[in-house]
Amino acid sequence: MTLQQLKYVIEVARSRSINEAAQRLFISQPSLSNALKELEDEIGITIFSRTNKGTVITAEGTEFLGYARQVVEQAELLENRYTGTKSPQQHFSVSAQHYAFAVSAFVRLLQEYDHEKYEFTLRETKTYEIIDDVKNLRSEIGILYVNDFNRKVIQKFLREGNLEFHVLFEATPHVFISSTNPLAKQDFVTLDDLYPYPYLSFEQGDYNSFYFSEEILSTLSRPKNIKVSDRATLFNLLIGVNGYTISTGVISQKLNSKDIIAVPLQVDERMDIGYITHKNVTNSTLAAIYIQYLKESIEEELLLL
Repeated sequence: MTLQQLKYVIEVARSRSINEAAQRLFISQPSLSNALKELEDEIGITIFSRTNKGTVITAEGTEFLGYARQVVEQAELLENRYTGTKSPQQHFSVSAQHYAFAVSAFVRLLQEYDHEKYEFTLRETKTYEIIDDVKNLRSEIGILYVNDFNRKVIQKFLREGNLEFHVLFEATPHVFISSTNPLAKQDFVTLDDLYPYPYLSFEQGDYNSFYFSEEILSTLSRPKNIKVSDRATLFNLLIGVNGYTISTGVISQKLNSKDIIAVPLQVDERMDIGYITHKNVTNSTLAAIYIQYLKESIEEELLLL
């Protein structure tokens, strides 16, 4: 087993394609395939399955990948420390529901990461895709919420994906509305108060089940409904049509317009906001730093509520 073979495994897992990984590694596809086959024969497990949908990492391969990442990361730190070699391009990926604090933490990570080369990804995406991304190692961290309504369904998918949920904080529901909305001056709002206004929610694609909704109380009937796919559009509509959405109440004034405010929603509900990780993969250094920034960003914003 060589360090180079471990790097090959990491790149194939990232690319999900032997051909694409070979191009990124600047070697031929047959050479990469042979190197992986020799490694699998040596350690006695199948790391990757080749399917019609591409190269898929196996359960044994996932566990091996976790160790491989640690070894390669430590080797690179050692090399940088004693040879003065410039750091190689680092990779880090997060998949999240549409939370401002996830973006704030990501911005801070970028601001304080001083390497010359990196490839970071932040995907604000659908709930099912967050779980699928972490399950298949496209992202190290996934950020979502669970509550009494969706808990059993979400936990089922997490168990099947060999994933763990880590609570960041418990949120009381708030509505995001325009600062010019007639409800903006109230200390709290009720569902009856909201009834005349357009309700904004994030569409969930093929998995448009109530259990995958980013907003609690998704089963309620409302006369005016608007579905969007990104946070910027949602915020524009909050202002443009006096709409509302239901979320955690944690909103970044640094990243978002002060024209959007959070008002407590008077309902007997709670939301556990947290992040998911793969059980068989140890957090990378970047993941650990990002999680710490998440906690700090949340704490800062909660103090402003």
